[in-house]
Amino acid sequence: MTPEPLKLRHWLVDSRRDNERRSTRIGCHVRSSGSHPAAVATQNLSGSQAVADGLLTVDQLRGRAYVRLFRDVYVNSDDPIDHRTRIEAAALLLPRSAVIGGRSALCLTGLHEIVEHDPPVEVIVPPGFHLGPVAGLRVRNAPLPDRDVVAAPIPRTAPLRSCLDIAREPDLVETVVALDLALGRGRITEDALRAGAQCLKAVPGARRARLATQLADGRAESPQESRLRVTLALIGLRPVPQYAVLDAAGRFVARVDLAFVEDRIAVEYEGSWHWEPGQLRRDRQRLDRLTAAGWRVIHVTAQDLREPDGLVARIRALLEP
Repeated sequence: MTPEPLKLRHWLVDSRRDNERRSTRIGCHVRSSGSHPAAVATQNLSGSQAVADGLLTVDQLRGRAYVRLFRDVYVNSDDPIDHRTRIEAAALLLPRSAVIGGRSALCLTGLHEIVEHDPPVEVIVPPGFHLGPVAGLRVRNAPLPDRDVVAAPIPRTAPLRSCLDIAREPDLVETVVALDLALGRGRITEDALRAGAQCLKAVPGARRARLATQLADGRAESPQESRLRVTLALIGLRPVPQYAVLDAAGRFVARVDLAFVEDRIAVEYEGSWHWEPGQLRRDRQRLDRLTAAGWRVIHVTAQDLREPDGLVARIRALLEP
């Protein structure tokens, strides 16, 4: 697995504490774009230095042309701002001992879907070091052995360490959603993940991590499917993900989200794509094929996941002899 190349961003960094930060920087320049001044390429251009050199005025720095992501770190306002952008900005503030961790570390491998709703950038510093608090960063102290760290281009935790840190988080359902994604996209294997969880000793959340890694399954094809599967697993129901249904002659009928194979019951999550033009007709044809093959289908919506008691009752009613 090769991490995404580090994109050139257009940073303005106030370097008053530059001696405390990393010596390796992301290149930056001020470019001509709308209210931006003429292009000037430089390394580690600070806001205060740009003003002092006449490249920018204070009004330009504080105006619409630039957006402040962190204290002393600015980006051109016409650059897209996503979680990776914030990670790159945060990296400019970090001391040498700190690394990007958790979901943010996996985002750096190209797994952008693992972060939702633009959360704080996750940062880990080893015991004995202090960072922050910094608005927009979630900083915690934890040991960082060399085997757990990928050094370049932005120091981050390795995928196994990142997943194990996620596995210890308190929200079990959302934890499994993230682990499913990492497994399905090949960032880690189930064997390595579960073996790693078994090795966790005397750390908060170790027991929860072992449960989460047992529930994780890389066959899931969407976060909602993962949430549905975990909701059922927590009440003792363990359907098979992404099961290929065959007819009596062994011909492929359909692949269903979740299957209770012996009972021939399929549980399907209905996302927004099911309302796209032509999809309803295809869904009906697919349902007819499943019914002809002797399968019963339960359709699940987002509302069912928010209020799962009724869904569970429907499934249990079909499973009862």
